[in-house]
Amino acid sequence: MKLTTDRPFADPEKAARKLVELANTVETIMDGRVLIESINLPFLREGGSPAEYRAGLDRAIAKLGHAASGRKGILRPLPLEQAPEGRRQF
Repeated sequence: MKLTTDRPFADPEKAARKLVELANTVETIMDGRVLIESINLPFLREGGSPAEYRAGLDRAIAKLGHAASGRKGILRPLPLEQAPEGRRQF
């Protein structure tokens, strides 16, 4: 008997992919920055938890080489040529 349901974003890789997908759908502000809250709520509405959101965000930053400023709630992707080798593809 299974007592729990599978979480759609329990894998940080899946959560990161969803966050990147959501970030690509929102309007950017100055210099291509994305406001964190513009992807936070849609992620939670898709069935993700706050812990999965954080794990996915950390994974996306580590994998893609994004610069994030949690203090101001802004995520700014690095230009592809500035991303470290091995972090250019998701």
